[in-house]
Amino acid sequence: MNREAQGIVLFVFGGAVLHAGLTDVYLRYVRAGFRPFLLAAGVALIIAALATLWYELRPGARAAREHAHREPRITWLWLLPLFALIVVVPPALGSYAADRTGTALQRPLGFDTLPAQEPLQLTVLDYAERAVYDHGRSLGNRQIKITGFISTGKRGVYLTRMTLNCCAADAQPIKVALSGTLPADLVRDTWVDVIGTYSSKQMKDDVNGRAIPFIQVSQVKPVQAPADEYDS
Repeated sequence: MNREAQGIVLFVFGGAVLHAGLTDVYLRYVRAGFRPFLLAAGVALIIAALATLWYELRPGARAAREHAHREPRITWLWLLPLFALIVVVPPALGSYAADRTGTALQRPLGFDTLPAQEPLQLTVLDYAERAVYDHGRSLGNRQIKITGFISTGKRGVYLTRMTLNCCAADAQPIKVALSGTLPADLVRDTWVDVIGTYSSKQMKDDVNGRAIPFIQVSQVKPVQAPADEYDS
C-alpha cells in the first residue's frame, strides 16, 4: 500500500467515523456522551488524510517516492475495521448476554429528587438503585413506568437494560424481576413499558449473587426499541 492509498483509506475511515457520530450508529459502540469525541476523531482523521495526500501529490514528491520503499502489504489490514464499520452494524447486546452476566447494580452516591409526574418515568437502573439501596423510600406507592427488554433467569422474568461504562465491550445488565400477573406471550428481547409499584421483595442474581429488586406489575405494553438501547 503506497502513501496515496493510505491517505485514501484514512479519509474513508475518517468519513465512516464521522458518519457514525452524526447518526445513531455510534450508539451501538460507545456511550451517548462520547459523540463529541467521536466527531472530533473523525475530523482529525480526515485532516490527516488530506495532509497525507497533499504531501504525496505536491510537485517534486514523485521523484522522492521512486527511491522510497513500499509499505508492507500487511497495512492492507487497515481495511478490515473500515469494512466492519461501514458494512456491519452490530445489534445492541440483549438477553443472551444479560442471562450470562450478573447484574451490575452498585450503591449510588445519592438520589436526586423525583418529579411529581404520574406515572413516574424511571430508568431500570434508577428504579433498581432506589429499590435496593433506598428501600423504596423515595418511591412509596407511586405508579412507576420503566422501559427495557425481556430476559429470563432460573427463577423468573426480568426487565433488563444493558449499561455502559465506556463502550459496548464492557456492557453489563441491570435487572428488575417482574411479579404479578404477566402476559403469557412475553418473548425474550421484546422491548416493553412496564407500569407498576415498588415491591420490597428481592432475590439474588444466579450469576454473581447481587441483589435484584422486584416491581409489582400492573401493566405491560410492547414498544419499539429506543434509538439508544444502552442505559449509560
